[in-house]
Amino acid sequence: MTARSKKNAPGPRPRAPISPGRCAIYEQFRDIGRDCFLSGLVSSHAGNMSVRVGDRLVITRRGSMMGNLRPRDLIETGLERDDSDIALASSEIEVHRAVYQRTAAQAIVHTHPPHGVTLSLEMDEIIPIDLEGSYLLHRVPVVAAQKNVGSGELAELISAALVDCKVCLLRGHGLFAAGRLLEEAYQLTSAFEASARIVYLARVAGIRPVEYRRASDRQREW
Repeated sequence: MTARSKKNAPGPRPRAPISPGRCAIYEQFRDIGRDCFLSGLVSSHAGNMSVRVGDRLVITRRGSMMGNLRPRDLIETGLERDDSDIALASSEIEVHRAVYQRTAAQAIVHTHPPHGVTLSLEMDEIIPIDLEGSYLLHRVPVVAAQKNVGSGELAELISAALVDCKVCLLRGHGLFAAGRLLEEAYQLTSAFEASARIVYLARVAGIRPVEYRRASDRQREW
């Protein structure tokens, strides 16, 4: 091919522009993912998020960087059936599907909050002792699965726990938070790690908190 013909040869076909609706979804993922990373809730390539859109869901790509998401990192697939892009979706997609099918959640954020994960190694349930955590979370169940990445067992355990609770912690792994919006799921995630840190520090310092909350004797019924 001559230099002139190379100059006139067509270049690669440009990617189709993102639709306004998909652009708004991407911006939410980008902002929440960045905040999760900057808050220390995930390492560079850990964690995942999704939103439900009718009978479809949009989920982060397998191996994507939560703190630096690009439009190509969002994978759309069926809520119940796979399609051509399923191989690119997060390995936790079956957990997300199970939660959407079993609850009224419209968004899910999965992170690895360090203080929460540390407490999960010993505790079966985490009860916040700070006011914000008590109000938002009440209690956080800890579940354990033999296969804890994307298994059917894990999907069953997490979805069952999120029927009655806003967040659920997988022992030694991470937190699943469900909400009406990604922002709400992130708020619950952030509040949980703040509460877990307070519980951890109180335990390390040997502090036995004085109960100050109203109706605290009924906290296990919340």
